[in-house]
Amino acid sequence: MHVNTAVLLQLAYGEYAVGAFSVNSIEQILGAMRGATEAAAPLIIQVSHQARRYAMPGVLEAAVHAAARHFPELVFALHLDHGDEAACYEGIDSGLYGSVMIDASAQPLAENIAITRRVVERAHARGVAVEAELGRLGGKEDDLVVAEDAAWLTDPDAAAEFVARSGCDALAVAVGTRHGIHKFAASGQLDLERLAAIRARLPGVPLVLHGASSVPAAEVARINAAGGAVAADAHGVPEALYPELARRGVAKINIDTDGRLVWARVLREYLRDHPATLDLREPGRVFMAAYAERVAQLCRCFGAAGRLAEVRRRLGV
Repeated sequence: MHVNTAVLLQLAYGEYAVGAFSVNSIEQILGAMRGATEAAAPLIIQVSHQARRYAMPGVLEAAVHAAARHFPELVFALHLDHGDEAACYEGIDSGLYGSVMIDASAQPLAENIAITRRVVERAHARGVAVEAELGRLGGKEDDLVVAEDAAWLTDPDAAAEFVARSGCDALAVAVGTRHGIHKFAASGQLDLERLAAIRARLPGVPLVLHGASSVPAAEVARINAAGGAVAADAHGVPEALYPELARRGVAKINIDTDGRLVWARVLREYLRDHPATLDLREPGRVFMAAYAERVAQLCRCFGAAGRLAEVRRRLGV
């Protein structure tokens, strides 16, 4: 069952977080749905602007809705991640998304508010929720590259003004994480006091954490043992910290890097161990099972596991 993303986030707010898993292929789509179903958790699947460019607009979206027919108990939302204004309008008008993210965080506050407000008006008229961003994460994701000297943390007072004037349904905040394989710069860590201050000024508004993968050391080690060259000191958000983030108002946790690590590990090990294979479906099956396991584990970490029956009941389905 596909729903408006804001509905899922309001149900989760303050109690648990819904995992938002980035997808680029049918294997990721099926693995994410299988994992969420196994964990009995609600799910957000997100397609980035660059993923749409890679697969061509509409292809991944259609695959998500087609795959969902095989998971009839699942409650999920499809989200457009890091869209510019034009991409957001395409997503809204397609009728396929439960939410879009307008990323105008590189603009001055007034311009960010104005752009977000335009997207909100168009989205809400179509029953689509809007996530916006205030603050800038450093690092690299797809073609989004932000140097450390251009990154800045979210100001709590500005966040309150931003949400009030833009009307967005959820706010992505910068509180220390980064995009890419290193989720924190140098010895940095999550600024939980800043997060608490943002929540205090935005009671009831779901917050979103980008750059939130856990980057398991075991995955990195296995990739490198199979011929990879991932930075051995790669590090992410500690899994034990996820429940605290949910209690502090983070209702949506974005996961991309962890999925890439599973893909790299499975593919490298499978081709190493099966050098004669020519069938892409063989490692694909292994990946789907491994990715489902990772998604289920993260849903448990977020506190979302076992919540599906409750979500369906509160939605009246």
